[in-house]
Amino acid sequence: MSYSLSADVSESESSTSSVATFSSEHRLSSSAQELPTQPVVLPAVGSERVAIPAEKSVRQKSEQQELSESEMMKERFAKLLLGEDMSGGGKGVGTALAISNAITNLAATVFGQLWKLEPLPPQKRTMWHREMEWLLCVTDSIVELVPSLQEFPGGGSFEIMVPQQRSDLFLNLPALKKLDGMLMNILDSFQDTEFFYVDRGIVVADDESLVDYPCSPSSGSRPSIAMEEKWWLPFPKVPPNGLSRRARRRLQQCKECTHQIFKAAVAINSSVLAEIQVPQIYIENMPKSEKACLGETLHRFITAENFSPECLIDYLDLSSNYTTLELANRIESAIHFWRMKHQKNKKPNHGKTSSLFWGNAVNDAEKSKLLAHRAETLLKNIKLHFPGLPQTSLDTNKIQYNKDVGQAILESYSRVLESLAFNLMARIDDLLYVDDATKRRAVTKSVPGGGAHFDRRGIATSTLSPMRCAIPPRRYRRSASQPSSRYNLDVGTLTLRDSTNNGRFHI
Repeated sequence: MSYSLSADVSESESSTSSVATFSSEHRLSSSAQELPTQPVVLPAVGSERVAIPAEKSVRQKSEQQELSESEMMKERFAKLLLGEDMSGGGKGVGTALAISNAITNLAATVFGQLWKLEPLPPQKRTMWHREMEWLLCVTDSIVELVPSLQEFPGGGSFEIMVPQQRSDLFLNLPALKKLDGMLMNILDSFQDTEFFYVDRGIVVADDESLVDYPCSPSSGSRPSIAMEEKWWLPFPKVPPNGLSRRARRRLQQCKECTHQIFKAAVAINSSVLAEIQVPQIYIENMPKSEKACLGETLHRFITAENFSPECLIDYLDLSSNYTTLELANRIESAIHFWRMKHQKNKKPNHGKTSSLFWGNAVNDAEKSKLLAHRAETLLKNIKLHFPGLPQTSLDTNKIQYNKDVGQAILESYSRVLESLAFNLMARIDDLLYVDDATKRRAVTKSVPGGGAHFDRRGIATSTLSPMRCAIPPRRYRRSASQPSSRYNLDVGTLTLRDSTNNGRFHI
């Protein structure tokens, strides 16, 4: 069960209802503009006439809008209370998982087709803020009692317990809201740009030549691997001589700001997942030995006297996301196996009190702690090299069987912001790569005899096709979007620069 951004049928229906509401509101606004400004006079019984003020139509419009929002709110909270089981038979999911799925599906509906660097449509922006406000209102009731001093009117004081929002929500939720607002500001900054997008399969006139952008991997000649990965995305187009220096500098600033937002969201998500309790079903399904968890080869490398995670990463097969995710799952299960073994050896056993037994128990406990630390270091390095790695089986089980509503909200909110920032960085990387390829092609055309390249022996070779430079290769894209550090990030002291108004955001 993967918790990536994917909308389900129920959320699609809600999105359709939102579209219908928006269209009805648009019709109401247009009809309201056509009404006369003078009061409407209607005949009444007898010789008297009744004057109906024009403001009544505006009042009716606001009442109808409030009624539609009220109906949407009722529908959302009905699904949450039923645990997504519309039959009402009590077979639904828990409250924590229901809210987590609601935030994930809402993000999929709003940001699922964010394929261009452009402002978010007003309808989707309103939908995101309105429904997130509904879902986050639950956190106002998640409180803990803290001591506080109460002063007497006549002098003196005494200590009482007062309710306060839980500490993890009090610290992380405002930071996530600021990160959310900064991402919206970055999207709003892409107005009146020098670049534009064309759909795949459209033939576009480019000066003297016609360029065909295939709509699918099966069209035309065989595309590259990178083309097959992103064949559904619109193709970015820049001016013939590339972007201006000002536009490119602005893109670089947006990328750096988005990178900082990505690291902050990852840090919050990692800390929340670390606090969630490991479900019992995951422990029961774990292998019964560390060799069964890791395999003989990987177990030999980790338990060796000289351990180097960097050298081990170069040796491992990390050619695809599937093999990398499988390796991360095995390492994570070994980490928890050694942790449980360490805790078991630390507990005193009063039935056996010999010095030899205690010496062996201490040695086993320290060895298990050391091996768990080595495996954690290796797992962190793997996640550092692969920032877009899907969630491991442990993270999926934690989300699925979590019972804490506050942790579910923080985890899902930070996860969708992390995904949005990562996709935004990928779109900026693609645009910068196309700009570099366009500028190289312009320089080649301006140089006499630039249609061919010459090697050291003076033999002419064909020029690199601009279509092959259209989308960056796998290695380039990964290194371009790779954060400098996934861990040890102090979100409380993070300072980001906004590229729209040259201001600073302090979190």
